[in-house]
Amino acid sequence: MPRAGTPLRKLGFLTIGSFDPADPAAGHETTLRVVELGEQLGLDSAWFRHRHLQYGISSPVAVLAAATQRTRRIELGTAVTPLGWENPLRLAEDWATVDILSGGRLNPGMSVGPPMHWDDVKAALYPDTADVEDFSYERVLRLLRLIAGDPASTFSGREGVVEEFSDRVQPHSPGLRARAWYGGAGLRSAEWAGENAMNLLTSSVVRSEEIDGVDPADFAGIQAAHLRAFRAEHPDGAAARASQGLVVVPTDSATPEQRARYEAYVAARTPRTTAPQGPARMLFARDLIGPSEAIAEQLYAHAGFREVDEVVFALPFGFADADYVQLLTDIATRLGPALGWRPAG
Repeated sequence: MPRAGTPLRKLGFLTIGSFDPADPAAGHETTLRVVELGEQLGLDSAWFRHRHLQYGISSPVAVLAAATQRTRRIELGTAVTPLGWENPLRLAEDWATVDILSGGRLNPGMSVGPPMHWDDVKAALYPDTADVEDFSYERVLRLLRLIAGDPASTFSGREGVVEEFSDRVQPHSPGLRARAWYGGAGLRSAEWAGENAMNLLTSSVVRSEEIDGVDPADFAGIQAAHLRAFRAEHPDGAAARASQGLVVVPTDSATPEQRARYEAYVAARTPRTTAPQGPARMLFARDLIGPSEAIAEQLYAHAGFREVDEVVFALPFGFADADYVQLLTDIATRLGPALGWRPAG
């Protein structure tokens, strides 16, 4: 999207599906209703983020399976599944099953590396193999090979009277490999995703690193460089799919009370955006808040946004159900049109 006036092609949203630990069913139901609302509003995609050992969606694959039965058109994705928590063979079976149930609407996003708080969880997660688990890119390639239909077993055929075995993951969903996304925060991850013909998910977090011609404290410049590097390595070049995910808080139809809470939320998160954070020197994007027209202007001025034609806006964490209805409705009816987007269907 090089300039204002070029229409945004795809518009989606991301949620972590927060819930009250005393009543988790209500939170999961709210998440499903938000996905249904997204479809009704004509949004192109709905994405879930993993929250292991937290009060958010710990099993997106299960919630996505439920969502397939309550929607008909909207694409469904994970942004992202951290593969350090997963067995690639089992996950390949789960994803293929959800893709079949959805009619080919699944967009599985993934990343690698050791699980968060690794020293605290490794005894429960990998009690016998923690020291030898491979958390490198090979874990992604292994999963991609399995969903593409490469052999998973040396045996196939009939055994006994009724047992029939396949040597590859079943069910097999032929288009799933082409809809696989990698969530990368660094230049090497973006290049690697391109080299391996994946789609690229960028978010509101990037790594501050040395890139020729880019200020290492410039979030937008770094993100734009990642997107250009990704396409430079991808077989599809400029046509390779990439999506940007920022936190946007449109206030067009918000009540005064909602606007006050939203502004306090953004103000509390803004200090972390002023400099790289932690040993990994991660940079956080500023949340964009205000009327949709003002947010659109800020997006068109954002170097990262100008490199994409599809976005997945993240819904803020910990808000009330009515807030999500207001935000999603404003995103679909005010912000999307301000970016030249048109609702599906």
